[in-house]
Amino acid sequence: MKIGRHEFTWGSRTYVMGILNITPDSFSGDGLFEQADAVEAALAQARGFVQAGVDLLDVGGESTRPGSQPVSADEELQRTIPVVEALAAEFDTPISIDTYKASTAAAALDAGAALVNDVWGLRADPALAPLVAARGVPVILMHNRSQPANAEVRERLGGRYVGVEYSELIEDIKKELAHSLEIAHAAGIPDSNIILDPGIGFGKTVEQNLELLDRGGELRSMGYPLLVGPSRKSFIGYTLDLPPDQRMEGTAAAVAVSILRGADIVRVHDVAPLVRVARMTDAIVRRK
Repeated sequence: MKIGRHEFTWGSRTYVMGILNITPDSFSGDGLFEQADAVEAALAQARGFVQAGVDLLDVGGESTRPGSQPVSADEELQRTIPVVEALAAEFDTPISIDTYKASTAAAALDAGAALVNDVWGLRADPALAPLVAARGVPVILMHNRSQPANAEVRERLGGRYVGVEYSELIEDIKKELAHSLEIAHAAGIPDSNIILDPGIGFGKTVEQNLELLDRGGELRSMGYPLLVGPSRKSFIGYTLDLPPDQRMEGTAAAVAVSILRGADIVRVHDVAPLVRVARMTDAIVRRK
């Protein structure tokens, strides 16, 4: 797959996507929007990511934590587009725009982004799939069953989903991702431009997230590259009884298992240590 000016060869190694949250309310505590100069803060963070060996920079302007409130397209544009423009001017690293809104995606692609990361798998905005097809860019289709009624928030550990029921976890995720694939294909997006994300933390209980990580390799039968994003998420916090800023080791374990189960991309906050985890895990599982 070509993303920006870079070729991604699936199976050769694990690629690392670094998270740039241009929000005031990120669950992970790393939101950059309220800093005095959000653009410069994002650039400084991205410089560290690039120096550490990041492969993709993912820019998002709306928190998707359990219980979060949506933001308008105008607000999302104001948060993200100056950052995308600045990143594109300084770095050759491909930029992903984390949005489900076609207007934000279009502006970000105009500003220098090369990939659309849609947490609703093209199901939220009917204009997004035709836009992605027309621009000829890759898209990440994520599985998502998030419902506010299932969100539970605790002060120390943050939000999680409870009471979410699946008939059979992996098969249900496959079926719902297949619906997103149908939307993509109907719009003219080729398979060669599609990445799937099983949606760790999105409409899944703690136990369901643990099972999904362990069984993630079963999604490879769908025939697409896989992105897994376990970083600092609440299933780690509730398992280890730790707040977001103490979930590094739990994230490292989840990243290693994700790679063992076949992930092609891991999406993380702590790029430098997790690039090392990815490289070490690759050395073990990709010896051939």
